[in-house]
Amino acid sequence: MADLRALSHALADTFIDQFPQEATEVLESVPVAEIVQLLQTQSPERAARLLGRISTALATTALLQLHPDPVRQILSAMDPVQAALLLGSLDPDNRKMLLNSLDAGLARELNDLMSYPEASAGRLMQPRFPSVPARLTVKQALKRIRRFSPRDAAVLVVTDDDGKLLGLMDLVDIVQADPGTLLATLMHITTPVRTNALTPREEIINLFSRYKLRLLPVVDIEDRLLGVIRQSTVLQAAQEEAATDMQAMVGVSRDERALSSPLIAMRKRLPWLNINLLTAFLAAAVVGLFENTIAQFTALAVLLPVVAGQSGNTGAQALAVIMRGLALREIQVRHWQRVLIKEVLAGALNGIAIAIVTGLGVLIWSKSVGLAVVIGVAMVISMALAGLSGAAIPLLLTRLGQDPAQSASILLTTVTDIVGFFSFLGLATLFSTLL
Repeated sequence: MADLRALSHALADTFIDQFPQEATEVLESVPVAEIVQLLQTQSPERAARLLGRISTALATTALLQLHPDPVRQILSAMDPVQAALLLGSLDPDNRKMLLNSLDAGLARELNDLMSYPEASAGRLMQPRFPSVPARLTVKQALKRIRRFSPRDAAVLVVTDDDGKLLGLMDLVDIVQADPGTLLATLMHITTPVRTNALTPREEIINLFSRYKLRLLPVVDIEDRLLGVIRQSTVLQAAQEEAATDMQAMVGVSRDERALSSPLIAMRKRLPWLNINLLTAFLAAAVVGLFENTIAQFTALAVLLPVVAGQSGNTGAQALAVIMRGLALREIQVRHWQRVLIKEVLAGALNGIAIAIVTGLGVLIWSKSVGLAVVIGVAMVISMALAGLSGAAIPLLLTRLGQDPAQSASILLTTVTDIVGFFSFLGLATLFSTLL
């Protein structure tokens, strides 16, 4: 029986090591109690890798159900950034309890990481990244590098004796050099790209994209090395940034997660839902201004969603393009004239094409040339103005120092609804004799 149990553990270990993605999917689908049981049978290193792969909510739940000694060993073996992420997602009491179970040095390191603002370079950096002093010879450096992990050896961080950043070197440059050559003589004169711990995540992503970086050193005010940010970390950060932008655009808090409690979700979403309700009343008020016209020509009520829907989609397309341009630094606020003119023209040209199709459809349906012309003209006007709105809203928010993604979708929907309703019903009222 003992041999069978040992074989079972060996098969589980092999599956976890050789098929990490499949193992993660299995763990995500089983009860937390089974995850806890599995973690207790694994080495701290393997358990740390498992916790780093599954969702944050599931990992923290499992951590809280483990005994203190395994928790201490797992957090000690875990990447500090990942450990800080898990601890940072806990409530203060549980976080303090787990930190108190750790060695003083590790607890201090994790507290330092968690003290940096959310989505900053300090939260993304690897604080334990090894460096080599510039005074070493190539032979001495290679001897030290052999103790590095493979992922830390491809690009080397070179410092002086006080820990100040001097530059970066490729491992291949050192391997090909004469053993007696000093690293200082191999250094490139150009100053390496670096950043400070408070730099926002968006700027970090921009630095990696602009300079094609593999590694970004993080330094303090005296240029001493605090840590480095890896390319893989930035890729994950970019994905998180895109996901949180999507949440913010529709009025969802950036820090809400899929497994957040219903009360947290309600508290985060309710203010923007109330704002959305207010804007909906504004759109309804516009329709109310033309109550008599709608009562006289009931076909207008049937066609209202057509105009509002097309203008809404046009605005959403413009918003998506501008948000991407701002995120990737393709455009800045100073480009506002070119951007607005382009989106207005794109909206108007699309509006003309859609107006022809819409007018023909309305003509066949209603047998009214006047109604077909009115909805066609309204379509061109509303789609042109929707393109303008979709571009202007994120640019205006950026100019005011606000997050351009913050509920832009709610603001845009309000504008496009009002513009669509007003243009269609206003033209119908002006040319009512032709309907």
